[in-house]
Amino acid sequence: LKIIDEISKVSNEEGVRGAIKFQFRQIDTFIHPNFKDRTDLPHIPRFVSTRISNEDYEIFTKRVEENKLTTMATPFDEESVELIKRLGIEIIKIASCSASDWPLIEKVAEAHKPVVVSTAGLSMNSIDDLVSFLELKHVEFALMHCVALYPTPTVKLQLNQIEIFKKRYPHITVGFSTHEPPDYLDGIKIAYAKGARVFERHVGIENNEIKLNPYSSTPQQIRRWLRAYKEAVCACGAERRPPVGHKEEESLRSLKRGVYAKEEIKKGTPLRRSVVFFAMPLQENQLESGYWKDCFTADKDYKRNEPISEDVIERFTSTQEIINRIVLQIKGMLNEARIPIGNDYKIELSHHYGLERFREFGAIIIDCINRAYCKKLILMLPRQKHPYHYHKRKEETFQVLFGEMEVEIEGNRHVLRAGDSIVIHQNEWHKFQTANGVIFEEISTTHFDDDSFYEDKFIARIPREERKTKIENMFYNRYRSTGNYHE
Repeated sequence: LKIIDEISKVSNEEGVRGAIKFQFRQIDTFIHPNFKDRTDLPHIPRFVSTRISNEDYEIFTKRVEENKLTTMATPFDEESVELIKRLGIEIIKIASCSASDWPLIEKVAEAHKPVVVSTAGLSMNSIDDLVSFLELKHVEFALMHCVALYPTPTVKLQLNQIEIFKKRYPHITVGFSTHEPPDYLDGIKIAYAKGARVFERHVGIENNEIKLNPYSSTPQQIRRWLRAYKEAVCACGAERRPPVGHKEEESLRSLKRGVYAKEEIKKGTPLRRSVVFFAMPLQENQLESGYWKDCFTADKDYKRNEPISEDVIERFTSTQEIINRIVLQIKGMLNEARIPIGNDYKIELSHHYGLERFREFGAIIIDCINRAYCKKLILMLPRQKHPYHYHKRKEETFQVLFGEMEVEIEGNRHVLRAGDSIVIHQNEWHKFQTANGVIFEEISTTHFDDDSFYEDKFIARIPREERKTKIENMFYNRYRSTGNYHE
């Protein structure tokens, strides 16, 4: 009880979501009767001498709940799973030594509780097998990287395995079950930076008679460990690219170059590279060298060495600039989703109400194949919609590769996530939209340009070529005036 109280105090004071985990073994059946008295075998003497009754575990469980921590237990036999259910323990842990014990794993899956699984000693095929089984049984679970060396030396931590798990199972929470010496704090920092989000350590309290093993932590060591974790969270920062902070912006601006007149320039004169130069400091309201394009016009008379005003920049966004920004966002989405498209493709922007409203209504369509069968990749930006329409000749299947979307067919809504698919038959009204962006495959019969019929008659009256912008390649060039984009 003292261990529970002191570890709970540390967890609560450090403001983390903590759990106290027990290990359950029903000694009467867990150890073969012929071996219970053997002292020459590993673990058995310790298990027998430290036996705790189920009644005591009930007291421990209530104490954890009173301390407002999550209850968790590792069962090493099927009877212990029943004890977990009886005590109302919230989370089940499968230890590495049990991660291939299929009778026990099946029993755990039947408990319908969240599960955390350690993976020390398992091959990747065995982990794939375990993941497939738990997904089949609809178990909510996390995978823990773990090394079964007690204590684990630094050279054996294998923390790159966390990234391997994250890439192989991107939809599964990954954690780190750690056995390194308790004063080694870099492990949890690196593990968090690699993507681990659940962490586990053995804990205990020493006294005159009891000394902890070299991989267990005292409450004071746990406090330092949790603070190292919080330091890593702080250092790693946001999981999305945030806007630049004001201090950082000022720091960068102080090192940037501005555009200056190399000679006297009259108002209305085209600004060419030959009549300007770039130098620091960048002054207030001055044109940055990074914004320079060889197409500006002088907005006033300039003397030699005078800073060129940022007012020379046109205040409207050109069609090409709109397309440039869309191209960059398309490439970013494909890179994030790790979807290569090769070199043999056709891309068009579909903008039902004009390019200026593309981010509200439209889609990016990448034509891959169009024969007796057809394959397209369709990308939609966050908050984009595609209006109600149907096809007379084409039947199509949507399968989501990345992100999430809502498809409405004949008034019935369907939410699709990565891996989900849905069939749309000929003459079925359908529309779709996404909140945060989506990439999906459209597999269909042959596509015909004149086979889309829209509910909104305004769209129907616009010629198809005015609703489409073709992009001949994805190589962005900020200086291109016409290039390979055309409408």
